[in-house]
Amino acid sequence: MSLVRSAGLQMFRQVVESLGGDAVGCARRVGLPVEALDTDELLVEDSKLAAVLEVAAADLGCPDLGLRVGQAQDLSLLGPLAVAIQHSPSVADALECTSRYMFVHARDQSVSLVEDPEGDRGVVALRYAFPGVRPLPQATDMTVLFLHRTVMFLAGGQYGLKSVDLPHDPVAPRRRYEEAFGARVRFGRAAAVLRLPSSLLSRTLDGVDATVRGLALAFLSRQSPEAGKAVTSRVRAVLDQSLGTGSTELADVARALAVHPRTLQRQLAAEATSFGAVLDSVRRARARSYLTTTTMPLAQVSNLVGFAEQAVLTRCAKRWWGRTPSQLRREARSRD
Repeated sequence: MSLVRSAGLQMFRQVVESLGGDAVGCARRVGLPVEALDTDELLVEDSKLAAVLEVAAADLGCPDLGLRVGQAQDLSLLGPLAVAIQHSPSVADALECTSRYMFVHARDQSVSLVEDPEGDRGVVALRYAFPGVRPLPQATDMTVLFLHRTVMFLAGGQYGLKSVDLPHDPVAPRRRYEEAFGARVRFGRAAAVLRLPSSLLSRTLDGVDATVRGLALAFLSRQSPEAGKAVTSRVRAVLDQSLGTGSTELADVARALAVHPRTLQRQLAAEATSFGAVLDSVRRARARSYLTTTTMPLAQVSNLVGFAEQAVLTRCAKRWWGRTPSQLRREARSRD
């Protein structure tokens, strides 16, 4: 069972009732607490949130209900995370913040920047992931459209979305999806993905207040789920210790923790992550620290984060922050 905050269900109720539906009745039928329709802070089961969307869509004969709710939602439903996102220095920093603190809104769901699944140059992918079985279509449509609208907010409008991948078959007319996203939508794909121009990541945001962002991040950090993710914490600690000086191979980390590699992989999966994701996170944090607080050569930074070649560091920097290591370093110096 995965828990999510009820933020957004108020908008679900508003949309359903504007169409003549019975949001309260739908909630009761799937076992969703009725009070979740009126508060942002209640933790509810993600399966019940997804189910109430499906039931309401069927009752109303409204196959695009998820898209309608996604279009009605705005960034404010993320609460303190929205504040941290809005006051990030750049789009890349805002998306990194979203990835790091998504757990505050949805415990086991994640949003991350990954390499373009098509391998196109100048394109990165914003991937929405969820544990266990794939969620129902209406909830996926709602969430992915909300992510698209969040990126639009950060970009100040249309941002050159290349295409959208969804893991299910269309439940509404295809033209309705393309109208909502303003781009080509592909169905039955391996993951839920927005394909973005990598140049977007380096775009700076206006009206940023570093003090406000710091306060929001301090609050979000206190909500850390690491106490409930003991294995992830232990893996991160081993990698922090060995990065650049020892082995970061799965087998060696598992040996250090006295577990079988396959057992470690299963334990990490149970905490909605993977060995590769934890290693990538540790490398990203370490690389950013070296690049923004030291003057060491890029080849040395690359070596210290465990890359065989400087070119690998450059590729990862573009995926992590939308700019090269040198560009990130120059931007950090210009803010000092």
